[in-house]
Amino acid sequence: MNDVLTVFQVSKICSVSPKTIINWIEAGHIKAYKTVGGHRRINWLDLEEFMKKQGIPIPKEEQMEERKRILVVDDDPIIVETIVQALEEDEFDYEVISAADGFEAGLQVNHFKPHLLILDIMMPDIKGYEVCQKIKANKETQNIKIMVLSAYLDEEKFAKMKEYGADICFSKPLPLPQLKEEVSRLLELR
Repeated sequence: MNDVLTVFQVSKICSVSPKTIINWIEAGHIKAYKTVGGHRRINWLDLEEFMKKQGIPIPKEEQMEERKRILVVDDDPIIVETIVQALEEDEFDYEVISAADGFEAGLQVNHFKPHLLILDIMMPDIKGYEVCQKIKANKETQNIKIMVLSAYLDEEKFAKMKEYGADICFSKPLPLPQLKEEVSRLLELR
């Protein structure tokens, strides 16, 4: 089970609205902290303690759904923040982290084990086709879906990226509603 939960996850566990959870946090009933982006996070142990005090049934681990994990790799902090925030606020409650370079991306693929990688292939230390090839060649990571975003690629280069393992390619900027739609489609949620 995740040690840290979002307001949306906690609302599903407690069978109340996210607004109710926020009210409980603000009233001091549930301990929480805020991320740099202003999102509230609740430690599982704090939630469990609150639920016991209130007599709220605690679901068994197998009753809780696994959140889809997404890794966003881009060296532009504005693009990263925009994508991360849009996906964190999506109805599917994704777990989203980011990496600003190829080295960090490699570490996160192995540690975070994302279901989807959103990859800008035009970064100083990344060759997008190599990233795709490595992920798809490794038995432990070959099922990770790869969405390539780039401002500099044409149809021919997109076709080449697909040969190397990218599942789908788009030109930047990709409108957020389309990004959310494509992400949920790739993760087979729609």
